[in-house]
Amino acid sequence: MSNAYDVIIIGSGPGGYVTAIRAAQLGLKTAIVEREHLGGICLNWGCIPTKALLRSAEILDHANHAKSYGLTLNGTMTADVKDVVARSRGVSARLNGGVAFLMKKNKIDVIWGEAKLTKPGEIVVGKMTKPVVEPQNPVPKGVLGEGTYTAKHIIVATGARPRALPGIEPDGKLIWTYFEAMKPDFMPKSLVVMGSGAIGIEFASFYRSMGVDVTVVELMPNIMPVEDVEISTFARKQLEKRGLKIITEAKVSKVEKGANSITAHVETKDGKVQTITADRLISAVGVQGNIENLGLEALGVKTDRGCIVVDGYGKTNVPGLYAIGDVAGPPMLAHKAEHEGVICIEKIAGVPGVHPMDKAKIPGCTYCNPQVASVGLTEAKAKAEGRDIRVGRYSFAANGKAIALGEDQGMIKTIFDKKTGELLGAHMVGAEVTELIQGFVVAMNLETTEEELMHTIFPHPTLSEMMKESVLDAYGRVLNA
Repeated sequence: MSNAYDVIIIGSGPGGYVTAIRAAQLGLKTAIVEREHLGGICLNWGCIPTKALLRSAEILDHANHAKSYGLTLNGTMTADVKDVVARSRGVSARLNGGVAFLMKKNKIDVIWGEAKLTKPGEIVVGKMTKPVVEPQNPVPKGVLGEGTYTAKHIIVATGARPRALPGIEPDGKLIWTYFEAMKPDFMPKSLVVMGSGAIGIEFASFYRSMGVDVTVVELMPNIMPVEDVEISTFARKQLEKRGLKIITEAKVSKVEKGANSITAHVETKDGKVQTITADRLISAVGVQGNIENLGLEALGVKTDRGCIVVDGYGKTNVPGLYAIGDVAGPPMLAHKAEHEGVICIEKIAGVPGVHPMDKAKIPGCTYCNPQVASVGLTEAKAKAEGRDIRVGRYSFAANGKAIALGEDQGMIKTIFDKKTGELLGAHMVGAEVTELIQGFVVAMNLETTEEELMHTIFPHPTLSEMMKESVLDAYGRVLNA
């Protein structure tokens, strides 16, 4: 078998494997290099298994409030941590096998090992030096592995890993990253979560549902700092109603380790320090690109703040070398990586009409309880850009479906350009908003105005009706409020 390809992709996460499939569809001889497990962090340790954990938490929350639905449970509903984790790992294993099937179906060679760029158009694949954290599917014997491979185009899709703060490095026992938090061998009674981005707040929400005493520490004034302030403020109140303790404008300055507990020194902006003792601490202070040991320096590849510098089509400053996904910079989201990869490979293949991704139209979703979803400009950013805007709001408390579901706490907020009617941003908090946000994403991609949204018929009774009501509210025409 020849070791020469049209395209070699380093990394089989969402960006990598989707790019490989699209490359194969375009008739390119394609290989993908993977050092651990197909599907990358998202499928094995991120997006998918966390949602499985959160689904278990959601079911438990509903069961504990069964009386409010007119239902009586005989006995106490409890969570078995081993079974909850086993279900989550099973979901990942199933999808891991699905990626392997897609590689075979599309005749994509999988090269097992760790890749290093040696010169433009060439990589050397060494042994799988990084231990497989959890072999969902053992690497078959006799498959492609160590050796030298060449390709006209090489795409780096190596993803990212948890960022560690000096002096508070995760140790796998008392200080966890999302790896340990996703597969606990016991359920802690108390927990400190450092960071309130999507990862931190999702784990805080999950563990709170499991009955854990959770304290979240956030450096910024608001939790989920990238979200619209009004939405994050609403979410904070709901999370605190569920019993989460949240400390903002504060940082964990030091962690003392005990035999089976930690004591976090939490310093607020005024310099005051309080100590919090808990069973475990989750470090969720962001992620950093996996750019080490790839040979980037020797090739002179430009990097910036731990990520590879690329243009709108994934091209680096080295001919024939590209980067996509988390390793190519924020936003570090699986769906961004997938779309970025498709753009990159279609540009390589000469597909007509390919254009750079508009990062302003990438939705973000946080799957805590309540869920948070958004796309486009926040109100503050729109004003900072000098936009003259109209803002619409609609409450879940006025929606029939939300009330029937027993999920009447939430809101939808829309932001329009007053002069043109352009939808600049949409922000949501409440039940199932991560499923609703795509409607506004489609609208923004189609350059829809408020007029077209007002004339769109939304089905009744649905949560989606609130989307239209929010638009109507922005123009003083709200009907059901």
